[in-house]
Amino acid sequence: MPKTPIKTMRLKNRAKRRNRRFKVHKEGRAILISFFTLICALNLLFYFIGETRVNFGFIVNLIVSIFAFGFFMYFFRNPTRLAEINDEGLVIAPADGRIVVIEPTEEYEYFEGQKMMQVSIFMSPFNVHANWYPVNGKVLYAKHHNGNHVAAYLPKSSRENERATTVIETKSGKKLLVRQIAGALARRIVTYAAANQPAQLNQHLGFIKFGSRVDLFLPLNSEIFVNLNEHTIGNQTIIARLLD
Repeated sequence: MPKTPIKTMRLKNRAKRRNRRFKVHKEGRAILISFFTLICALNLLFYFIGETRVNFGFIVNLIVSIFAFGFFMYFFRNPTRLAEINDEGLVIAPADGRIVVIEPTEEYEYFEGQKMMQVSIFMSPFNVHANWYPVNGKVLYAKHHNGNHVAAYLPKSSRENERATTVIETKSGKKLLVRQIAGALARRIVTYAAANQPAQLNQHLGFIKFGSRVDLFLPLNSEIFVNLNEHTIGNQTIIARLLD
């Protein structure tokens, strides 16, 4: 079993101290305002059409509304996480989730069939859905693709689903690919990356709405520090080290 660098524990401890203030991600603000307006209107409707002293319809709708709005607030949470590393070769997790793939594979969209190491993170609806840049460097390529919406944990989702691909070159000249993939529930991928712009740790690469997956394609000789089914924390868990 590979040993994770000690720096991982430091990242976790610091992130916990800075992660106490609840914030809503900008991608969720318009949705939350619209949803809040809708549930307020529905609750007022149930309140005024009730004919009994104890308005069960209003009470049930109010309880469901509170839980639904609470879930949406939780889904669009935006925790503050700062990765502080002194090794530019480290690749930090771009997303919260669970490792579902670690295997050598061929990447064709940008690397023309080059053999690379794929590490995939499956994100459930209960994970933070913001995505971070995994390394410092420069964006070489960024492109969105329309596609299907099959379950994100299936291998074919990487090729067939709606997805957005970002290729980053590190300061040492190493290139890696990050692919955001929509799932069965996800209907929108937001990517902030653009070609020739800088890529920086602690900055958001994008956001995927409602269940999804993120693939990393790394140089084949990369030193991998995670295992299958291990849970990752975005901008915190160390995934790999890029070797010379």
